[in-house]
Amino acid sequence: MQHPSKPLAKTRQGTLAGSAEQGIHIWRGIPYAAPPVGPLRWRAPQPAARWQGVRPAETFSAASWQDIDYCRELGGGDPGAFSEDCLYLNVWAPASAAQPQPLPVMVWLHGGGFTIGAGSLPPYDGKALASRDVVVVTVNYRLGHLGFFAHPALEEEAGERLYNFALLDQIAALQWVQENIHAFGGDAANVTLFGESAGARSVLSLMASPKAKGLFHKAIIQSGYTLPDLPREKALEKGRLLAEHFALPQASAEELRAIPAEAFWSLTAPLNTGPAPIAGDAVLPQPMLETFFAGRQHPIPVMIGSNSDEASVMAVFGVDIAGQIQKLRRERRLGLGLIKLLYPGVKGDEALGREVCRDMAFTTLGYVVMQAQQRVGQPCWRYWFDYVAEAEQDAYPHGAWHGNEVPYVFDNLRLTDPVRQYASEADLAFAAQVADYWT
Repeated sequence: MQHPSKPLAKTRQGTLAGSAEQGIHIWRGIPYAAPPVGPLRWRAPQPAARWQGVRPAETFSAASWQDIDYCRELGGGDPGAFSEDCLYLNVWAPASAAQPQPLPVMVWLHGGGFTIGAGSLPPYDGKALASRDVVVVTVNYRLGHLGFFAHPALEEEAGERLYNFALLDQIAALQWVQENIHAFGGDAANVTLFGESAGARSVLSLMASPKAKGLFHKAIIQSGYTLPDLPREKALEKGRLLAEHFALPQASAEELRAIPAEAFWSLTAPLNTGPAPIAGDAVLPQPMLETFFAGRQHPIPVMIGSNSDEASVMAVFGVDIAGQIQKLRRERRLGLGLIKLLYPGVKGDEALGREVCRDMAFTTLGYVVMQAQQRVGQPCWRYWFDYVAEAEQDAYPHGAWHGNEVPYVFDNLRLTDPVRQYASEADLAFAAQVADYWT
């Protein structure tokens, strides 16, 4: 018999003992694949090992290696411990989920530029969403160069080209959901994949990947961006550059796998080798945007949107917003004139640059996806998020920043710093409304 405070779930790998909080059953730190360490680094994830008896699932497992200060400042909180052994997921389900009709499933892919983040961060706590009669899954996946990497030595040993290991992790998590979510009261035939920023970009990539076909049935894309996938040759060049940094100009696969995992995350900026999806392997045979332009994405319903002040986060990463307009004035005066026609009444280079950069990097992607959805005969809904908490009006004078919608989507204002310190009743009511929309 189940103890009410230790809910059990029997998966293909074994039985899990979770915890119960506020009418929600929670299982944390569930392995969905074998640890991608040693000879399994830069390989497709392998099945998780089976276990005997009951495995405790009450604490979160380690996130992928990353910059903890960066994650605390911009990623949503403290990601906790780091390890190359990071392929774990978490499940929230209503305590009443053991009922005749299985519940819809929502699988969350966190953002963070493919360099920071974890499924365990406070804004992604699934209790409030699960209270709306859905089963919520959050996923850890490989980040940085552990998640996206190409090198000639790895190509030589592989039976097929594989560069997008983070996407392969996400696919493995979705396969785990298909095989096991019934044990948590979820419906494997009704899975919504949703994510923000790099997580949204991941959703789009999986919609374009032949390896993810049939693993999810709806998609929500929050602030996905239009930066192109990295071409294979460029990715191989970056891989060689990284190996040379470790004095391995003729690196073998074994030598590359012997480099300590913690050595990679700090090299993204100095070497200009930031991780991004790579086109030209078995996961993404062609660039994601080309797949959508051709109407060859998986034909499922989509909701896509972005926030009113996405461009401010670009300034944090060194983009000179006003400088983009000044460059147009010097080099493309006709183009600048056309842009001004599209933004009547917007005065000043910074204000105009803020709107142009936002729309080029984020808003236009929604139109691309809408057109692609029309080609495959599937619906596409658009949203526009412009809400700023009452006490944050001075901090966000231009509207909602990149990522500001996330604690509203999860109805987690009470858990998310710093807004939890001053959220008003109106803010909390709006968060509840947004979560209702998403579920």
